[in-house]
Order: sequence, then C-alpha cells, then structure tokens
Amino acid sequence: MAATMDPEFPCALLIEVPFPTSRLASTALQALQVDKELSPLVSRAFSLASSQDASGDDIDSCILRTEYKATTNRMLRVAVNSFMESLSLIIEVMSELDEDVIAAGGQVDA
Repeated sequence: MAATMDPEFPCALLIEVPFPTSRLASTALQALQVDKELSPLVSRAFSLASSQDASGDDIDSCILRTEYKATTNRMLRVAVNSFMESLSLIIEVMSELDEDVIAAGGQVDA
C-alpha cells in the first residue's frame, strides 16, 4: 500500500516488477505510458527504481514501479487487472522478440 493517504483517492497499491536489465524495464515503462488511465476515478504513476545487490548498493534501474490510487477498491481492482494484462503482453513480446531475453534463455516470467 502507499505510504501517504490521499483523501481524494483513499485506495492505493504499489506494484514493483523486477526486470533482468534496466533497458527491459525502460522499454516496459515506455510501452505502458502510452495508454492513459481512462477513468478520472483512478490515478497512476510510473517510475524506475534501482535494485540493490547483496551489500545494499544500488545497481541498475531495473524495477518498474507503478503506484495506483483510486476512489474505491473496485476501481483499483479494475485498473490493476488491466495493467496486469498489458504487462503480461509486454513481457510475452519481450520473451519472443527481445535480444537480451533470448540471450538469457527467455527467463522473464510474468
């Protein structure tokens, strides 16, 4: 859940999706940003976050972070369900066509 409560959008969810490389995370971000949220009852924000190695040092921006806020749990569920379908398609296309994923043996799972 989100750290701060927005009275206009009381329902919130933070989704973090790790990718093998920062380029793949950036590609997913660009593909997802094309579609605007259709309902004014839902707000979302995308960003890339750095992953950390075992010592706690930041390595790359390979985590796609998506923050959803909505007026109701139902609207949040509908928006997140649509996001997951889009993300699944993007990952499927990456696993079939992207050079990095093919070189890594296609180990990107939805």
